[in-house]
Amino acid sequence: MNCYQADLHIHTVLSPCAHLLMTPGNIIKKAREQGLDIIAITDHNSGQNVRVTLELASNTPLHVFPGMEVESAEEVHLLCLFDRLDDLLEWQEIVFAALPDQPNDEEYFGEQLITDLDDQYVAREERLLATATKLTVKKIVKMIAKIGGLVIPAHIDRPYNSILANLGIIPEDLELTFLELSARQRVSQFLTMHPYLKKYAFIQNSDSHFLTDIKPMTKLCLEEINLTELRMAAANRAGRKIMIQ
Repeated sequence: MNCYQADLHIHTVLSPCAHLLMTPGNIIKKAREQGLDIIAITDHNSGQNVRVTLELASNTPLHVFPGMEVESAEEVHLLCLFDRLDDLLEWQEIVFAALPDQPNDEEYFGEQLITDLDDQYVAREERLLATATKLTVKKIVKMIAKIGGLVIPAHIDRPYNSILANLGIIPEDLELTFLELSARQRVSQFLTMHPYLKKYAFIQNSDSHFLTDIKPMTKLCLEEINLTELRMAAANRAGRKIMIQ
C-alpha cells in the first residue's frame, strides 16, 4: 500500500474567481514543490483546462484527476471527479446544456481563461460559469454515478454554497460517500457539532484560487490511484485509508 499526499479541489484561470497565475503549468509546478502526489482540477461548471493539465502532468509523477465543481439548481457546490478525461467531457456537455445563457461580466466576476501547453491564454469562455445550473443535487449525484464518477459535496461547513447551508440536511437517499471540509475546519470539532455525519468519510482540500493556497491537505493510502481505490479508502477496506493532515 502506498500513501499519497492529495489536494482534490484546485481552480485554474478558467474559474473567474481564480488568480491569473493559476495556469495548469504553474499549478503542476507548485503542487510538486509542495510534495503533492495527487491533485484534481475542479473549475466552476467546466473542465476546459483539464486536458492541458493532464498533458503537462504526464511527464511528471503527479496524478491529476479530471474534475469539476458544479453548482446545482439549489446553489450547492459539488466536486465531481472522474478517472477518465472522456467521462469528464461527457459530463461537461450535460452541464453546458444546463447552464443559463448568460454572458460573463469580466469586470464583476473576473476573466474565464483557457490555456495551451505553453501556459499561454488562448481563449475566453464567454458564458458565465460562476452560476447555478438547472440540475438538482439529486440529479447530479445520479447522473455522475451512471458516468462512473464520484461526487463530493464541497466545503459543507460554509454558510453558503454548501449542502448543509442550502438544503439544511444531507438527504438520506443521496448515495454519497465523502464530504469535504474547508481547509481551516477541524474534523473533530465539526463532528462534535454534527455527530450524525460520522458515517461519512471526510476529506479536506485547499480549494485553491491562488498558487500560495496549494498544499497537502489529505493523505490517501491506496494500492493504485483511481476512484475505486478512493471509495475503498472511504470504507477503510483492505488497508486503504484516508488521513486528514
